[in-house]
Amino acid sequence: MSKPTRLLFVCLGNIIRSPLAARLFEHKVAQAGLADKYEIDSAGTGSWHAGEPPDERMVRTAARRGFHYTDRARQVKPADMDSFDLVVAMDLENKSNLEALAANPGQRAKIRLLREFDEEASGNLAVPDPWYGGPSGFDDAYDIIERSVEKLLADLESGALPVK
Repeated sequence: MSKPTRLLFVCLGNIIRSPLAARLFEHKVAQAGLADKYEIDSAGTGSWHAGEPPDERMVRTAARRGFHYTDRARQVKPADMDSFDLVVAMDLENKSNLEALAANPGQRAKIRLLREFDEEASGNLAVPDPWYGGPSGFDDAYDIIERSVEKLLADLESGALPVK
């Protein structure tokens, strides 16, 4: 059996977008019977929420849709750039922070934007951060993340997105 493909989803504080993306991707993987093929984690480029659970507003948004998850925030580490096969950023600022953390071209090549896999992105490659918005912002972010992780998994499984 081959080694699992390791994915790291990254946002700013690791309490809204990236933990949802990681747990939704993990859920889609399990539904497809592929749990042994992937290892999934999330992290933030900032440290201020380290150890905290996901933002309650996104947890409630997910629960309204029948999806329940937990996680604990952590900050991305330089070693993550070696240990993960694919590092998926939620927006351009996160991508830029990850690129600055990358020590070599091989590490930089692992960094992608989640919305690269959103067929409704229309050129907007950022998953909007709903932190300061109302409930509709959390719904919008959830929809974008769900569409994007579904396509990401499909691309990984079809070979359209080769890793390693």
